[in-house]
Order: sequence, then C-alpha cells, then structure tokens
Amino acid sequence: MTGPAAWVFVGDLDELRLGIGDAHHLSRVLRLRAGEEVGASDGAGRWRPCVVAGAGGGEVRLEATGPVVVDEAPQPPVTVGFSLVKGDRPELVVQKLTELGVDRILPLAAARSVVRWDADRAARGVGRLRQVAREAAMQARRSRLPEIAPVTAVAGAAADLVGRGGLCQQGGDQPPSLRRPALLVGPEGGWDTDEVACGLPAVGLGPTTLRAETAAIAAGVLLCGLRATTVREARDQDHPFGVGRRD
Repeated sequence: MTGPAAWVFVGDLDELRLGIGDAHHLSRVLRLRAGEEVGASDGAGRWRPCVVAGAGGGEVRLEATGPVVVDEAPQPPVTVGFSLVKGDRPELVVQKLTELGVDRILPLAAARSVVRWDADRAARGVGRLRQVAREAAMQARRSRLPEIAPVTAVAGAAADLVGRGGLCQQGGDQPPSLRRPALLVGPEGGWDTDEVACGLPAVGLGPTTLRAETAAIAAGVLLCGLRATTVREARDQDHPFGVGRRD
C-alpha cells in the first residue's frame, strides 16, 4: 500500500496530540521511527500530512509537513442497517462496512433476530462497535469516521428512510441504486410481516442465499461501488464531487 505508514485521529490538527492507545500502536506495534510519514485526521473530513518527530517510551510526537486538506463528503451518503447477529460477527460487519466507505451504520433489533441486547448490553455493544469503526477507519485511511447509530427497531429505522431506503430481501424486485442509498438487512430468519409492510421497497442482492453478515457487507459493496463509479465519471466531466481542497 502506498501513502503514509500510518493514519491516526486527533482532536486538534494544530496540536496533533495522540491518545495513549494510538501512541502505543504507532511506537510499539508499528514501531515507527523519526521521519516516517503519518496522516492525521479529525474524523470529520479534515486531515494533514505529518512525520514522526520523535518516538520512545510509548510516546510519539507528530510534526505537520503540509497544510490541512478538506475532503468533500462523498455524495450521496450511504447507509447500511444490519440485524444483530451472534458472537463477534457485528464487529466484522462494522469493520468491513467502515473499510468500504459506508457513512452510517445502523445496528437493528429485528423481530426475528436471535440476538437480543438489553439496554446495558446495547450501550456496551455500540461503544465497542464505534471503537472497531475507528480502528478500521485508521487502517483504511478514511478522513471521515462513520456514524454508528444506537440499536434501533426496524420500524423506526424504516420510518426515517422512506423515499431513500430499501429492505433487502432475496428475490427483491429492485436492484441496489443510488436513488435509494440506504439498505436494511434482516436476520437469517427473514423479516416478519410488519417489517415487510414498513413502506420500503424490496431490494435484491443477487440470486444466492446469503448469511446476514454477508448480506450487510454485500449491500455496502454494491452501494459504495455504485457511488465510486458515479464520482469517477463526474471527475472525468470536471464535476467537483470528491475533490479535496486546502484550508
């Protein structure tokens, strides 16, 4: 992979202070040394190139080597909702959706979900998913952190997505499209009758039967792939989509 040796998130792009965990990762895990390049981002689309000015004892000092760059938010924003699944598979889904570039990730409490999180478990679980997203965004060199929403009932999520969302179903009569850049993926037991009647059209992801976590990742791949193609075509026509600007 070309580019900086590492990517980090900081609270202030002028001060460039690293948290203890990030400093440990750069110094003890990646073993970066003075002079190696690092990208530092605020998680909201602003970043700047840096180098390691000093490292030792678990501490890392960064020094800016260029101005702040602002990455325009990709359009349209992509949302993927997925029903809670067993074990560490929610972490896998969030990791991969973050790497792909999904902007908003919705953990869903579906009627037929086997996994049920009470309020305390949901708070801990979402906190963990946000940490997973942060780590995945560092690996993927994303300048914008995705939003990881609280666990939401399908009815509530669907109501917010009327006109721009779809319900993934095997055999759905509509293909993924940027006209509906928000897709909800159900549990392996499928949607119940009320969820099917939520007002969102049925969107198909292909002819095969997918596991719930695979379907969520496939939804992210398809939507982000469609958006990337649109952005590339727009750039070819001198459209300002996705062009970074310097502060």
